[in-house]
Amino acid sequence: MKKSCFVCVALVILTNGMTRAMDMPAEVQLTFAPQSHWLDNNDNFSADGRFLCYDTRESIGPGIENGQTIEVLELTTGRSIVVYKPDRSIVGEKAAPGVGAVSFSLGGNELAFIHGPLVDEVPVRGFYGKPNRNGARIRLDGEIVERNGAWHMFKDGRYSLSWIDKRDVATDRDTIPGAHRGGTHRHEYCVTGTRIGFTYDDYLLTQYDRTIGYLEPHPDAPPSASHYFAVLVAVKPKGTSKAGELEKAYGDSWVDPSGTMRAFIGVVRCDDGISYQESLYVADIPPEVDVVTADSGSVDRFPSPPEGIGIRRLTHDWAGGIVRGAPDGTRIAYYGKDKADRTQLFVIAASGSDRSDIPEMRPRQVTFLEHGTEAGLRWLPSGNAVLSISDNGIVVTWVKEGPAYGKSLFLTLHGDGKDRHAPVISPDGKWVAYNCPVKTYDNQGRHVKNYAGQDFIQIFKIPLPDLDETSF
Repeated sequence: MKKSCFVCVALVILTNGMTRAMDMPAEVQLTFAPQSHWLDNNDNFSADGRFLCYDTRESIGPGIENGQTIEVLELTTGRSIVVYKPDRSIVGEKAAPGVGAVSFSLGGNELAFIHGPLVDEVPVRGFYGKPNRNGARIRLDGEIVERNGAWHMFKDGRYSLSWIDKRDVATDRDTIPGAHRGGTHRHEYCVTGTRIGFTYDDYLLTQYDRTIGYLEPHPDAPPSASHYFAVLVAVKPKGTSKAGELEKAYGDSWVDPSGTMRAFIGVVRCDDGISYQESLYVADIPPEVDVVTADSGSVDRFPSPPEGIGIRRLTHDWAGGIVRGAPDGTRIAYYGKDKADRTQLFVIAASGSDRSDIPEMRPRQVTFLEHGTEAGLRWLPSGNAVLSISDNGIVVTWVKEGPAYGKSLFLTLHGDGKDRHAPVISPDGKWVAYNCPVKTYDNQGRHVKNYAGQDFIQIFKIPLPDLDETSF
């Protein structure tokens, strides 16, 4: 099987226009199989750094609905191990079940992912869709065995699948307490593993747009589910909000390790009562909040948050993308616009506001990149720098106060036509893994492509150098 790595070069470009000669690390390809390996910019490294998790969407059909397996890459051996594969699948534009968007828990040896309706459920539930999916999880406590030329992880002869949440779309009664009536997506554990955040789409009341919520393990969780469901933001039906009210919440991520703050992008009605703005918000979830005080709703009542949830608005200018909390939970990084209307990274105190009288509480622009930034924001474990994508290159920016604040350097080439995306950082801060579509070959050496005639997405890695102010 053909293996490759990208060329090592010797140039790092700083955002203030200076250049510095140094060895740029070689980009090492980790996966080679003729299928896609989507990291999706989730928490893809296991806590011990042994595995990278990914899904295989876009291999044989479009979207997560055609994702066939959840897999982990064992970094020491290079083995790709299937940790879950549905017994049966339907592929094509109407597909089921569909699995993807997998993410590790850093508080335990398990991972969570999207799971659509089982094939046997399709006659009742229909095919995969945003409001027709659940959260599933796998414990990595099984035995790795080889079957039919592929590695699998089984426990007692089967995949160790269990359900995180319960879906209930009955219309003749209230929704089961602790259940949802649509689909959860992009499940993210807080660092301690006690709470799982997600975005949510409702099936019963389609006049409501996407919102966000969280799941918490609870003895009163509905049967078959391990966690109790609750929304965090009670959005207004589309087109009906008043000034200052939210109609959509998305782009969410945990701010602090214990899961007491979840930052998100909210679509809010402006003061003129007509136009909308996308702004940065935080949902406060104190430890003492009782998740069972949430209302799961009914056919004519949208779910509402538990008692004690607070919502804070941090910005009034445009904010977007998936926001990220710093490792210590004191700051939030997000995407905003610079004076030239380019998307750049900004940082704000987790308790801050752009209308604060205290300068330190207001947002501050971090990147000043010629081509702006693209999706892929991540904090380094030290909290001293952030990682992002610019001009298809991986770039790191110093955010610790001092003379290097706001300076950036590229860890890879950029502007070279390589579609690098979805970067993730190992928990020990030593490696960056990311996706890039490249030529892929089968066992006979033939160049093969996915269902749409595109190159398969593979996983690459580069070492993350030790960084301090002098690096910039």
